Amino acid sequence: MCVNWDKIDGLLPVIVQEESSNEVLMMAYMNEEALNLSLKTGFAHYFSRTKNRIWKKGEESGNIQIIRSALLDCDNDSLLIKVEQKGGVACHTGKKSCFFNEISLTSKTLTNTEFIKNEKYDIFDHLYHVALDRKLNCDTQNSYIAKLYSKGENAYLKKICEEAGEFCFALKDLSKFKKYKELGKESFGEHKVGDPSYDVIYEAADIFFHIVVALADFDLHPSRIIDELKRREGISGIEEKNARDK
Repeated sequence: MCVNWDKIDGLLPVIVQEESSNEVLMMAYMNEEALNLSLKTGFAHYFSRTKNRIWKKGEESGNIQIIRSALLDCDNDSLLIKVEQKGGVACHTGKKSCFFNEISLTSKTLTNTEFIKNEKYDIFDHLYHVALDRKLNCDTQNSYIAKLYSKGENAYLKKICEEAGEFCFALKDLSKFKKYKELGKESFGEHKVGDPSYDVIYEAADIFFHIVVALADFDLHPSRIIDELKRREGISGIEEKNARDK
């Protein structure tokens, strides 16, 4: 097997196709070690350019890929593997395939909105990948996220607790504002004077920001929260809690 490793700095582009349906699931990269691991174990391993390490597909989610066949192209510089996709999901957004953002062939121009149709592939996805990048590549003097990571998990966990408290106080201020607004006894709004509702949103955004930072430290994509909420849809909260207690 003579793979041309020189074309993309020691990396081999890999197209992943579901064996049973021939649907294209994803595109990734392998270095020589990842390819050898994949062929030796029968499970797809890839090289993450973001994390700068080899990872086994499904190591966190359980959505592993069992390799059924592997084909090099005519130039020996790209690979097609056909897999059995466990869990029915290949994309980190929760979709079966990573290829779901359709581009209109009749449009003369492209806009970013065409690439961000999926409800999960949004600002939380962007923030998640920014956090991963800051963890690996940024100086603590220039990045707030990198500074949090450098101090250990207690730093961002304390921030989550702190922001949750500020969120609660902002809600209390909004409640009091509605009560005293006509009387004019108190003015509210730390970030926008006279608009405590903005403070509620501001503090909620701070909570979500630090939660995503925490999730990224453990390679947990925020889309998994959406998946869990969707799982609970239509289930009584009381029934769900009772099921957990058993």
